[in-house]
Amino acid sequence: MDGFAAALEASAERAFTGRRPSSKELERYLSSLHLEDLAIACACASGDEEAWGHFVLEHRPLLYRAADALDPKGGARELADSLYADLFGLGNRRQDSPGRLPRQPLFHYFHGRSSLATWLRSVLAQRYVDRLRTNRRLTALPDENSTSALSAPIRPVEPDRPRHFELMQKALAMAVAALVPRDRLRLACYYAQELTLAQTGRLLGEHEATVSRHLARTRTTIRTTVEDQLRKGMGLGDGEIAECFAAVTEEPGPLDLRDMLGMTSDRKEMPVDRSIEERSS
Repeated sequence: MDGFAAALEASAERAFTGRRPSSKELERYLSSLHLEDLAIACACASGDEEAWGHFVLEHRPLLYRAADALDPKGGARELADSLYADLFGLGNRRQDSPGRLPRQPLFHYFHGRSSLATWLRSVLAQRYVDRLRTNRRLTALPDENSTSALSAPIRPVEPDRPRHFELMQKALAMAVAALVPRDRLRLACYYAQELTLAQTGRLLGEHEATVSRHLARTRTTIRTTVEDQLRKGMGLGDGEIAECFAAVTEEPGPLDLRDMLGMTSDRKEMPVDRSIEERSS
């Protein structure tokens, strides 16, 4: 119970960074958390064998489906397997020296703001992307006169990809439309108009750090809303949801945040205070 209370406290501190929330705000925030998932994560982090058994039974198949969606040839399954060691802090023990504290289990970074399944897929996807980037940096470029320098990779035909892309597009549009106006405006300034954090903050009367924190919260809200729409509104399972995200990650195509925010190409862009640009440059 002490670990669960500490996890709740850490989650609240992260959500209300820089200010003390009122009792109503705190109650509303805590009630929005995935408390059952957070309790399982805390129990697993403390080494509870029963919790670990439940976790493996419920989430190992999900991780394998997500891994196969990332790499149908099975190349991501080893990442899914290695994730278990890091979840319990076992993967980094060899790196710990006598003078350093052992690293925290990865479970300690789960704060319950999304479901445990969503968080695990996100961690797995990020590790997969990190590995791809590392491999690309280490791969030597082909000779410019060789045929390999001109050839394009052959992608497998995925007949369901257009449908997944369309479903993802609809869910994302609904998630953006559900945001409060100020959150949409902040997105428009930073992503559509490509203003800096400082410029966005000046336009909205917010500190640069506040803008960054709100943008991070909005991104999390959008992802959670999109997953809820795909699962509850469109009846998709975890595997198809992962494929929907893969469809727009690999080939974003016509996805345009300007359209979702109601900003068409023939509209005038938002006015920018040039003095802000000069001060930020």
